Amino acid sequence: MNTFFQLFVSGLATGSIYALAAIGFTLLWQASQTINFAQGEFIMLPAFFVLTGTQFLGLSFPVAMAIAVVLSLLLLGLGFKRIIIDPLLPHGVLPIVIATIALGILMKEGVKQFYTAEALPFPALFSDRTLNVLGAAISVQDIAVLLIALGAVALLQLFLNGTKIGRCMQATAQNPNVAEILGVPVRRMILYTFLINAGLAFLASILISPIYLAKFSNGETLGLIAFIAAIVGGFNQIRGALAGGLLLGVIDNLSAAYVSASYRSAVPLILLIIIILVRPQGLLGKAEGRTV
Repeated sequence: MNTFFQLFVSGLATGSIYALAAIGFTLLWQASQTINFAQGEFIMLPAFFVLTGTQFLGLSFPVAMAIAVVLSLLLLGLGFKRIIIDPLLPHGVLPIVIATIALGILMKEGVKQFYTAEALPFPALFSDRTLNVLGAAISVQDIAVLLIALGAVALLQLFLNGTKIGRCMQATAQNPNVAEILGVPVRRMILYTFLINAGLAFLASILISPIYLAKFSNGETLGLIAFIAAIVGGFNQIRGALAGGLLLGVIDNLSAAYVSASYRSAVPLILLIIIILVRPQGLLGKAEGRTV
């Protein structure tokens, strides 16, 4: 039981990072019918922004982090929307899917060619010591990652439900045409959604990079699992994306320990197939689509 509890908490920590990426999928889909298949690379890149600042520019870690936040918001939020999404949005979902797949490949290969193909250590944000919880050795880092990720999701929910801007963003997600008639600045609300997604990607990047190192290929697995998590939990619900991410993190850890590490990458795909067959709208999703 001690081992099970340790694996469970570690899975929740990893799953919370998957959830941050999955929520990004959900937010962009709700706001502008955008599916960003470069989401995994959006999480991979901010870590290299930080490492560029510390290793090549000689900046302190906090300063490099601050600059990386700004770059993430500008490039992965504002730039992504203005340069990629806005020109393609009138042409439907398929061109956006193709463009974001190409963007993800470009980002991955760009980091590989112009930075390094090697996995690089990322500065640890938390202590590497363990705590004895109910007889199990639980990493301080796992606890901190879980609490920060869940705290970020809780703050996002408070923002969406408790502020005027948040309610306007929800109105835009539900029906942009009606929201515009009622005086909601729809374009600005959609932009805010892209910026929030970039912020979540940055947070996920700095949380996961100390654990799995900074590597150009990290986005492949992260993007796929986050997309599956969003579908499993419910693509039109933030709480569904959170539940899907946590569930996949736990199942991945337990299957690797008690079944076989060789087949752990197949488990999310099997779960995805089962969910699609049994409950296509996801565990917590709504059956009805967005009214446009």
